[in-house]
Amino acid sequence: MTFVKPIFRHPKLPKNDIGYTLKEYEGAISNLCAGCGHDSISAAIVQACFDLSIEPHKVAKISGIGCSSKTPAFFLGNSHGFNSVHGRMPSVATGANLANKDLVYFGVSGDGDTASIGMGQFVHAIRRNLNMVYLVMNNGCYGLTKGQDSATADLGSKNKSGSINPFQPVDLASLAVELGATFVAQSFSGDKGQLVPLIKAAIHHKGFAFINVISPCVTFNNNVGSTKSYDFVRDHIEATGKLDIVPRQSEINVDYEAGTSKRVTMHDGSVIQLEKVATDWDPQDRVSAMQAIQRARINEQIITGLLYLQTQYGDLHDILHTVDKPLNQLDTAELNPGAPALEKINASFS
Repeated sequence: MTFVKPIFRHPKLPKNDIGYTLKEYEGAISNLCAGCGHDSISAAIVQACFDLSIEPHKVAKISGIGCSSKTPAFFLGNSHGFNSVHGRMPSVATGANLANKDLVYFGVSGDGDTASIGMGQFVHAIRRNLNMVYLVMNNGCYGLTKGQDSATADLGSKNKSGSINPFQPVDLASLAVELGATFVAQSFSGDKGQLVPLIKAAIHHKGFAFINVISPCVTFNNNVGSTKSYDFVRDHIEATGKLDIVPRQSEINVDYEAGTSKRVTMHDGSVIQLEKVATDWDPQDRVSAMQAIQRARINEQIITGLLYLQTQYGDLHDILHTVDKPLNQLDTAELNPGAPALEKINASFS
């Protein structure tokens, strides 16, 4: 076990706006390997939901199969959860979201669950702009089956057995931008200062919010020669900028020099404040985002931060013109309005 959580909590722990402490956002004790990057991601999700004062029972966590897909048990234990079939998490998330759009949806996946068996599901979740946070814990290997290279392992990367990967990797962030995801970010499990604001921004985004998190596997893919190891990632990170998010309930105060910052207003009125480091990149320009990702790849860097954001498109419910009330809350009278309503509908086709 990575750590053991004591039952006791200090009675004066800080509380958020709804009176909860971090304890209400925790889950079961992790049984992942000690030092696994996935546990750091779970901690970032806990912190983001606590900071945003989200009621845990208004969150739905859906996963597939893999080390990453076990993690929903380790955060937000008082929320809804569904561990689905390998690679099929997006289908379950789509059905749940159509039934109840009032929940915050976390889709937790891995590089095998998304980049291999679940690739077709991933593509169509993006195409439909499903309103969810789709988070990939990317370690470049199949940890549950003893460390074989996954589809995201870089060309030339060496695994623990000493084998060199001969194949080009699937770049999930680049693919997400190309397919039309309306929020694309990339981060490192060891950079909580960057990851927590990205998760907050993804939660506020209305539509498909994709975050690819490099999360080293300490048991099977943290060796010399691996491009997903802690040391390699730390030495090759190139951040796009410093990100913060201001919820609409808070007063917005901004102090910056012209040309160094960018402010993007989200659907709900929240504001993303971005202090740009990469001056030749525009997070609201798809071509610019693709070029930034490819430049980093050519330079053997791992670009992190908010890569692309589009707030002009509606989510799946907007596309389908569903009613404002969640479908699972419609009563019999609303679902079966009677013969007069049917006659009116039929008359509209004449």
